[in-house]
Amino acid sequence: MKLSQFGPGALVAAAFIGPGTVVTASLAGANYGYALLWALVFSVFACLILQEMSARIGLVTQAGLGENIRNNLTSGWLRWLALLLIFSAIAIGNSVYQGGNLSGASLGAYELLGPVPLVDKWLSNAWAVVIGIVAFLVLWSGNARVIEKSLIAMVLLMSIAFLGTFFLTDPDWTGVFNGIFVLSMPSGATLTVVALIGTTVVPYNIFLHASSISKKWQSTSDLPAVRRDLFVSIPLGGLISMAIVATAASAFFGHQITISSAADLAVSLEPLFGDAATYLMAIGLFAAGISSATTAPLASAYALNGIMGWSVNLKSRAFRTVWLSILVLGVTISSLGIEPVTVIWFAQVANGILLPVIVGFLWWLSWGSLLGQNRNSWWQNLLAAMVFIISIVLSVRSLGSAFGAF
Repeated sequence: MKLSQFGPGALVAAAFIGPGTVVTASLAGANYGYALLWALVFSVFACLILQEMSARIGLVTQAGLGENIRNNLTSGWLRWLALLLIFSAIAIGNSVYQGGNLSGASLGAYELLGPVPLVDKWLSNAWAVVIGIVAFLVLWSGNARVIEKSLIAMVLLMSIAFLGTFFLTDPDWTGVFNGIFVLSMPSGATLTVVALIGTTVVPYNIFLHASSISKKWQSTSDLPAVRRDLFVSIPLGGLISMAIVATAASAFFGHQITISSAADLAVSLEPLFGDAATYLMAIGLFAAGISSATTAPLASAYALNGIMGWSVNLKSRAFRTVWLSILVLGVTISSLGIEPVTVIWFAQVANGILLPVIVGFLWWLSWGSLLGQNRNSWWQNLLAAMVFIISIVLSVRSLGSAFGAF
């Protein structure tokens, strides 16, 4: 498969492997060893089901999920409820998460290059501004191929960095295979499993995929190419996440080492495995941060412009205004060191409610007459139903965590 045939699937992989995923996967490995690798295998499977439906919607209708929800929801109050949920979770939530993406990329850049000359004394995180400018230039180009190629490069860089670190830590291969194929739930691991699945099955990626598919392919005859892109890119992203879990398991499981950020993982590897492991982890963290820092504003623009009926042209004023707003807010949160605890709590609640709603919309659009002969088969509906039920469980857990119930 030629590199030019990759695109939207790689955008999704670049989006779900961010600093938050690195931290979650690191904690899973450090606390439970290889035991939870199966959860990532499952999350990749669930992600493939959802993104494949999203891809078919984008290809057949030549429109994003936001536009299709708007056009097919005939009830006014349902349309406004969908608008409210999507705005709350994606616009507000992504602004906060964007701050985390930029902070993660900044930590990787700082480990590799040190502080930004001159500027660093004025800002607590000057690298966030620099990386924000890079993301701005990529998005402002308004060229889908430039954006695709940039993010494909980040995915490849992450692959080399995180897989390289994995091999340097000399993993226990028996433990790795047992973790993948043996379903186990260590005491206290339930929320970690939910977090691992939640970092891969992300609502805004569903909007991103449908819209980006319609920019790259225009005919249903391209469906095999769409699926090849998806079935290579998403498992590769899952493999990267699994490599991070296994790296942390090899290095820290059974040791009294505290990991509160992805940077802790990079620094803690040095005395155990040398400078190479630290540099590779820092490179991976930088690539994960900058790729998510680019895809989060892009996905927000696709989702909000689609549901509002605004232009989804990459160079339109409305489209640029949305992603620029998300980017500026993220840079502000990260560069000034703001800890927006209340806003993060709100975003978590909104995302918890949004996930099953979006999965429900996706399933509804995929089984009806909208897709014609490309609508869901019985077994695709069965798989969609399974993922829908799981999304409700994830939602309940997310809301319970936000409200301190469990």
